[in-house]
Amino acid sequence: MLRLISATPSPYARKVRIALAEKSIPFELVTEVPWNSTTQTPKHNPLEKLPVLIFEDGTSAYESRYILEVIEAKWPEPALVPTDTWERLAARKVEVIADGVCDACVLLFWERHRSPEQQSQEWIARQRRKVDGGLRALAEIAGDREWVVGDRFGLADIATGTVLRYLDVRFPEHPWRSQYPNLVALSARLEARPSFAGSVPVPQVISDKVV
Repeated sequence: MLRLISATPSPYARKVRIALAEKSIPFELVTEVPWNSTTQTPKHNPLEKLPVLIFEDGTSAYESRYILEVIEAKWPEPALVPTDTWERLAARKVEVIADGVCDACVLLFWERHRSPEQQSQEWIARQRRKVDGGLRALAEIAGDREWVVGDRFGLADIATGTVLRYLDVRFPEHPWRSQYPNLVALSARLEARPSFAGSVPVPQVISDKVV
Protein backbone atom coordinates (compact mmCIF):
# COMPACT_ATOMS: atom_id res chain seq x y z
CA MET A 1 0.00 0.00 0.00
CA LEU A 2 1.08 3.57 -0.63
CA ARG A 3 2.22 5.61 2.35
CA LEU A 4 1.80 9.36 2.61
CA ILE A 5 3.89 11.26 5.13
CA SER A 6 1.83 14.27 6.08
CA ALA A 7 1.57 17.08 8.62
CA THR A 8 -1.95 17.79 9.87
CA PRO A 9 -2.05 21.54 9.09
CA SER A 10 -0.21 21.30 5.75
CA PRO A 11 -2.24 22.51 2.75
CA TYR A 12 0.31 20.87 0.46
CA ALA A 13 -0.21 17.46 2.05
CA ARG A 14 -3.96 18.01 2.08
CA LYS A 15 -3.96 18.50 -1.70
CA VAL A 16 -2.44 15.05 -2.10
CA ARG A 17 -4.80 13.46 0.43
CA ILE A 18 -7.79 14.88 -1.43
CA ALA A 19 -6.52 13.72 -4.82
CA LEU A 20 -5.94 10.17 -3.52
CA ALA A 21 -9.40 10.12 -1.94
CA GLU A 22 -11.11 11.44 -5.07
CA LYS A 23 -9.46 8.68 -7.10
CA SER A 24 -10.30 6.03 -4.45
CA ILE A 25 -6.61 5.11 -4.09
CA PRO A 26 -5.95 3.40 -0.73
CA PHE A 27 -3.00 4.68 1.27
CA GLU A 28 -1.59 4.67 4.76
CA LEU A 29 -1.42 8.11 6.34
CA VAL A 30 1.74 8.74 8.38
CA THR A 31 1.48 11.94 10.42
CA GLU A 32 4.67 13.76 11.40
CA VAL A 33 5.88 17.15 12.55
CA PRO A 34 8.58 17.75 9.92
CA TRP A 35 10.30 20.39 12.06
CA ASN A 36 10.99 17.98 14.94
CA SER A 37 14.21 15.98 15.14
CA THR A 38 12.24 12.72 15.25
CA THR A 39 10.90 13.13 11.73
CA GLN A 40 11.61 10.42 9.16
CA THR A 41 11.17 12.85 6.28
CA PRO A 42 14.91 13.23 5.42
CA LYS A 43 15.08 9.49 4.70
CA HIS A 44 12.63 9.94 1.83
CA ASN A 45 13.11 13.55 0.70
CA PRO A 46 16.55 15.19 0.56
CA LEU A 47 14.83 18.58 0.88
CA GLU A 48 13.27 17.50 4.21
CA LYS A 49 9.82 18.74 3.24
CA LEU A 50 6.37 17.23 3.33
CA PRO A 51 4.34 15.72 1.82
CA VAL A 52 6.13 12.58 0.69
CA LEU A 53 4.38 9.77 -1.16
CA ILE A 54 6.14 6.42 -0.74
CA PHE A 55 5.39 3.65 -3.22
CA GLU A 56 5.28 -0.08 -2.60
CA ASP A 57 8.84 -0.53 -3.91
CA GLY A 58 10.19 2.07 -1.46
CA THR A 59 10.72 4.84 -3.99
CA SER A 60 9.22 8.20 -3.18
CA ALA A 61 7.78 11.33 -4.75
CA TYR A 62 7.83 14.68 -3.01
CA GLU A 63 6.66 18.29 -3.46
CA SER A 64 2.92 18.40 -3.82
CA ARG A 65 2.76 19.61 -7.41
CA TYR A 66 5.07 16.82 -8.57
CA ILE A 67 3.20 14.22 -6.51
CA LEU A 68 -0.08 15.29 -8.11
CA GLU A 69 1.53 14.94 -11.55
CA VAL A 70 2.62 11.40 -10.68
CA ILE A 71 -0.82 10.48 -9.34
CA GLU A 72 -2.51 11.80 -12.47
CA ALA A 73 -0.12 9.84 -14.68
CA LYS A 74 -0.46 6.55 -12.78
CA TRP A 75 -4.17 6.79 -12.00
CA PRO A 76 -5.73 8.94 -14.74
CA GLU A 77 -9.36 8.29 -13.78
CA PRO A 78 -11.24 10.24 -12.70
CA ALA A 79 -9.23 13.03 -14.26
CA LEU A 80 -8.45 15.96 -11.98
CA VAL A 81 -6.63 17.95 -14.67
CA PRO A 82 -8.63 19.18 -17.70
CA THR A 83 -7.82 17.67 -21.07
CA ASP A 84 -8.37 20.95 -22.91
CA THR A 85 -5.02 22.70 -23.20
CA TRP A 86 -6.16 26.15 -22.08
CA GLU A 87 -8.28 24.83 -19.25
CA ARG A 88 -5.33 22.73 -18.10
CA LEU A 89 -3.08 25.77 -18.13
CA ALA A 90 -5.74 27.76 -16.28
CA ALA A 91 -5.89 25.08 -13.59
CA ARG A 92 -2.10 25.09 -13.27
CA LYS A 93 -2.16 28.88 -12.91
CA VAL A 94 -4.64 28.57 -10.05
CA GLU A 95 -2.39 26.01 -8.39
CA VAL A 96 0.61 28.37 -8.69
CA ILE A 97 -1.37 31.21 -7.11
CA ALA A 98 -2.74 29.04 -4.30
CA ASP A 99 0.67 27.56 -3.52
CA GLY A 100 2.14 31.07 -3.52
CA VAL A 101 -0.39 32.19 -0.94
CA CYS A 102 0.43 29.13 1.17
CA ASP A 103 4.16 29.85 0.86
CA ALA A 104 3.61 33.41 2.08
CA CYS A 105 1.50 32.14 4.98
CA VAL A 106 4.26 29.75 6.03
CA LEU A 107 6.80 32.59 6.00
CA LEU A 108 4.44 34.72 8.09
CA PHE A 109 3.92 31.86 10.51
CA TRP A 110 7.65 31.51 11.16
CA GLU A 111 8.25 35.25 11.33
CA ARG A 112 5.69 35.38 14.13
CA HIS A 113 7.76 32.82 16.03
CA ARG A 114 10.63 35.29 16.29
CA SER A 115 10.86 37.59 19.27
CA PRO A 116 9.09 40.94 18.66
CA GLU A 117 12.37 42.85 18.40
CA GLN A 118 13.64 40.43 15.72
CA GLN A 119 10.54 40.55 13.54
CA SER A 120 10.73 42.53 10.32
CA GLN A 121 7.57 44.55 9.75
CA GLU A 122 8.63 45.13 6.14
CA TRP A 123 8.94 41.38 5.60
CA ILE A 124 5.56 40.78 7.24
CA ALA A 125 3.94 43.46 5.07
CA ARG A 126 5.42 41.93 1.93
CA GLN A 127 4.06 38.47 2.72
CA ARG A 128 0.64 39.89 3.58
CA ARG A 129 0.54 41.63 0.21
CA LYS A 130 1.19 38.28 -1.45
CA VAL A 131 -1.64 36.67 0.50
CA ASP A 132 -4.06 39.48 -0.31
CA GLY A 133 -3.02 39.64 -3.95
CA GLY A 134 -3.34 35.89 -4.36
CA LEU A 135 -6.79 35.78 -2.78
CA ARG A 136 -7.96 38.65 -4.97
CA ALA A 137 -6.74 36.78 -8.06
CA LEU A 138 -8.44 33.54 -6.99
CA ALA A 139 -11.71 35.37 -6.36
CA GLU A 140 -11.56 36.93 -9.82
CA ILE A 141 -10.78 33.63 -11.53
CA ALA A 142 -13.45 31.66 -9.65
CA GLY A 143 -16.21 34.23 -10.14
CA ASP A 144 -19.61 32.81 -9.24
CA ARG A 145 -19.20 29.53 -11.10
CA GLU A 146 -19.69 26.17 -9.41
CA TRP A 147 -16.12 25.11 -10.21
CA VAL A 148 -13.02 27.28 -10.43
CA VAL A 149 -11.99 26.07 -13.88
CA GLY A 150 -14.21 24.29 -16.40
CA ASP A 151 -17.44 22.46 -15.70
CA ARG A 152 -16.28 19.81 -13.24
CA PHE A 153 -14.35 19.36 -10.00
CA GLY A 154 -10.60 19.26 -10.42
CA LEU A 155 -7.13 20.47 -9.53
CA ALA A 156 -8.07 24.16 -9.39
CA ASP A 157 -10.77 23.43 -6.82
CA ILE A 158 -8.40 21.34 -4.70
CA ALA A 159 -5.75 24.07 -4.73
CA THR A 160 -8.21 26.85 -3.94
CA GLY A 161 -10.11 24.95 -1.28
CA THR A 162 -7.01 23.91 0.62
CA VAL A 163 -5.53 27.40 0.82
CA LEU A 164 -8.81 28.86 2.07
CA ARG A 165 -9.14 26.38 4.92
CA TYR A 166 -5.44 26.79 5.74
CA LEU A 167 -6.05 30.49 6.30
CA ASP A 168 -8.76 29.58 8.80
CA VAL A 169 -6.27 27.43 10.71
CA ARG A 170 -3.18 29.64 10.69
CA PHE A 171 -4.63 33.13 10.29
CA PRO A 172 -8.25 33.13 11.48
CA GLU A 173 -8.09 36.90 11.80
CA HIS A 174 -7.75 37.32 8.02
CA PRO A 175 -10.95 38.91 6.66
CA TRP A 176 -11.20 36.85 3.47
CA ARG A 177 -14.66 35.63 4.45
CA SER A 178 -16.02 39.16 4.55
CA GLN A 179 -14.07 40.27 1.47
CA TYR A 180 -14.86 37.44 -0.94
CA PRO A 181 -18.34 35.93 -0.57
CA ASN A 182 -17.86 33.89 -3.74
CA LEU A 183 -14.86 32.14 -2.18
CA VAL A 184 -16.88 31.55 1.01
CA ALA A 185 -19.56 29.80 -1.04
CA LEU A 186 -16.97 27.80 -2.95
CA SER A 187 -15.22 26.74 0.27
CA ALA A 188 -18.49 25.58 1.79
CA ARG A 189 -19.30 23.44 -1.26
CA LEU A 190 -15.84 21.90 -1.31
CA GLU A 191 -15.64 21.21 2.42
CA ALA A 192 -18.87 19.20 2.11
CA ARG A 193 -17.16 16.69 -0.19
CA PRO A 194 -16.00 13.50 1.59
CA SER A 195 -12.40 14.02 0.41
CA PHE A 196 -12.31 17.44 2.06
CA ALA A 197 -14.30 16.43 5.14
CA GLY A 198 -11.87 13.58 5.76
CA SER A 199 -8.78 15.80 5.67
CA VAL A 200 -9.67 18.86 7.75
CA PRO A 201 -6.41 20.59 8.78
CA VAL A 202 -5.56 21.07 12.45
CA PRO A 203 -2.53 22.71 14.10
CA GLN A 204 0.41 20.68 15.41
CA VAL A 205 2.70 21.24 18.38
CA ILE A 206 6.31 21.90 17.30
CA SER A 207 8.57 20.77 20.15
CA ASP A 208 11.98 21.55 18.68
CA LYS A 209 13.43 25.05 18.30
CA VAL A 210 13.25 26.21 14.70
CA VAL A 211 13.74 29.99 14.77
